[in-house]
Amino acid sequence: MFKLNLKIAWRNLWKNKGYTFINILGLSIGMASCILIFIFIRYQLSFDENFKNENRIYRVISGWTTPDNFFESAGTPRPLPAAMRNDFKQQFDKVAAIQASGGIIKVKDESGKERIKTSESVHYAEPDFFEILSFKWLDGNPRQSLSQPNTVVLSDEMADKLFGDWHKAVGKSVNFQNKVDLKVTGIIEKTPDNSSFPLKVIISYKTYLNQARPESTNWGTVSSTSECYVLLKEGASIEDASKSLPQFITKYYKRDNVSKESHRFQQLRDIHYNADLGNFANKVMPKKELYGLAIIGAFLLLTACINFINLATAQAVSRGKEVGVRKVMGSLRRQLIVQFLTETLTITVISLLVGCVLTEVALPGMQSLFKDHISFSIIEHPIIFVFMVILVLLVSFLAGFYPAMVMSGYSPALAIKNKITANAAGLSLRKILVVVQFAITIILIIGTLVVLRQMSYMREKPLGFIPTAVALVDVPSDSMAITRYHTLQDQINKIPGVLSTSYCSAAPSSDSNNESNFRYNGTVKSTFQANTKTGDENYFKTFGLEIIAGKGLSKSDTIKDIVVNETMLKKLNVVNYNDAIGKSIRINDKTGYIIGVVKDFNNMSLHEPISPIVINSDKESYTTIAVKLDSKSILPAMQAIEKIWNTVLPEYVYGSTFMDDKISEYYQTEKIMGALFKVFAGVIIFISFIGLFGLISFVATQRTREVAIRKVLGASTLELVKMLNGSFLLMVFVANLVAWPLAYLFVAKWLATFTYRIDLNIWPFVFAMIISMVITLITVSIRSYKAAVTNTIDALKYE
Repeated sequence: MFKLNLKIAWRNLWKNKGYTFINILGLSIGMASCILIFIFIRYQLSFDENFKNENRIYRVISGWTTPDNFFESAGTPRPLPAAMRNDFKQQFDKVAAIQASGGIIKVKDESGKERIKTSESVHYAEPDFFEILSFKWLDGNPRQSLSQPNTVVLSDEMADKLFGDWHKAVGKSVNFQNKVDLKVTGIIEKTPDNSSFPLKVIISYKTYLNQARPESTNWGTVSSTSECYVLLKEGASIEDASKSLPQFITKYYKRDNVSKESHRFQQLRDIHYNADLGNFANKVMPKKELYGLAIIGAFLLLTACINFINLATAQAVSRGKEVGVRKVMGSLRRQLIVQFLTETLTITVISLLVGCVLTEVALPGMQSLFKDHISFSIIEHPIIFVFMVILVLLVSFLAGFYPAMVMSGYSPALAIKNKITANAAGLSLRKILVVVQFAITIILIIGTLVVLRQMSYMREKPLGFIPTAVALVDVPSDSMAITRYHTLQDQINKIPGVLSTSYCSAAPSSDSNNESNFRYNGTVKSTFQANTKTGDENYFKTFGLEIIAGKGLSKSDTIKDIVVNETMLKKLNVVNYNDAIGKSIRINDKTGYIIGVVKDFNNMSLHEPISPIVINSDKESYTTIAVKLDSKSILPAMQAIEKIWNTVLPEYVYGSTFMDDKISEYYQTEKIMGALFKVFAGVIIFISFIGLFGLISFVATQRTREVAIRKVLGASTLELVKMLNGSFLLMVFVANLVAWPLAYLFVAKWLATFTYRIDLNIWPFVFAMIISMVITLITVSIRSYKAAVTNTIDALKYE
């Protein structure tokens, strides 16, 4: 029976090739988009899922509450892990610190000659870290491999790079930062791409403690690169552990500190989705973005199904005789329903096969956009095959059930006499579906326009400094390199096209931030923390920062001179900025004096407000030399800089980036969403309007005689086109009225995530209406015009 139904379905589809093509085109594009969205969401949801005891693993988060602000960081004070290990014995099995860093790794051959020199990100970790997070060990174990100072564990990939074969790495030595030789004591398997912990070089934490600066014991200093993880005891409750935190804070934070420090525990599986706190991999995908993508996928599928329903119900009238004959011959209604659903299933399966081809074609572009390896292998990920089966069944039911019910319900007598007409209910449903379809399209058009405007605003908004043509060149900060700073800077300044240079710990806007408590003018500690940066006397000139009171930093290597920003003084209730000049600030157990005030600049992304900022000189903390370039001489200047750098600092590895690129990285998620909105809005527009073209084609065919009679009675071609177009334009207009409030809620909520954002006005909504109306007019008019100019004699013969 199924074989017969399939044969009949195939014949009917072949008979109506035009409508079949439109249905397959719309469904295949919609299904391909859904498959792409699904495999991306599956990949994002797979982050950090393979760790043993993942439900008991938490990251400790630090927070600060002030009268007008709340700030959180994934970093913790460096004394915290040891204190928490002591005070939470009843709640936690393990507590471990991990510190992100970076530096030069060198490997020598047997004769002592340098064989490899590479700059790598490294992490200092306590042994317990690997008992909390279950990495696969290929050689060694965490308890022994990282228990002693000057030991290092490598990933198998890194060991292959350094030694040719990881099996030969254990027992060998590598030099780190020209300071210390590290013995390789273990090998772990390379972390997968879908991990928040891209560990390649892991040095024992005792090595870090031996090199740590005095402020590392300060509870008031927090670096975002210093994290703490805990493993909850089986049967213990994280809520009970959280209740002990206030007592813990009271015990370790000084009582005269009136700012309200706090801590909380963040689940391991939440780390990848929290854009505010980030992670070591710098890969974040907020769940709201995944929900947005899922909704877009549902919209795409719904739009394609609406196309199918509209065309199928419109065609139902022409298939009345077929239904009547089959009922007279004894077919039951359920048999007819099965027949029509088989037709829908056939179209859906063909659409899926075409959609799979489109998915393979589009996958490289998607991988390039997300900069991730996204696999479409159903062997590697069987869940994708399950999704496609569910997708076929869902689409077949959604698109086919209503048309099947309509066509199978015809009266045999009326059907055979060809007296079946499109009933009012069917027409009303088609109109509702067209309105829904175009409302979805218009919402996406408005969303796309707003996202693109916000992205343009972020690119063009003045940040308070000049990021263009500023190269950030990495410099080592060990004592040997520091002695060559002057030589390096002096030689770079002589390069044609170099306008200015400055040593600093970070650019004005940076994703690496240190927050510290401080005392202003000898009073008690402030109610908020300051963002600390270091730079030399050329810092303000190089980045185009404006001094609005006092003066910039003088040539000095100490914290003696301090420049603060406007926000700092506003939070200290200093109205006249000149009153702050000469006042003392004690920070990191060192005292300096304010000599200048810099105009506010955005020190983080536009999602965040401007922080209170303290800038001073400290040669030992410099990690970068910023080079301001003439935009016409960037390429030759950068080549010359690299050559000089390698001459002055041959023991180290050259690395550089541009300030513009660093700022652009802040908005990677927004750029991705903007690109997706453009692509999928275009896809939905295309699906909607090919469906509209198919529907007007059928309507025009159904009204062929009416058009001919009106033409004989004197109607002009323009009047006939207007007649056929009118109802469609009205439906699209109503769709705009439905879409506007929904789109407003969506874009207003999205814009609220930015501290600095565009003003939402009516123009995106007006443009969306104009776009939808114009495309509708063009699409419908092309087919209407063809119907209006048909030969009248042929039209009157039409049956």
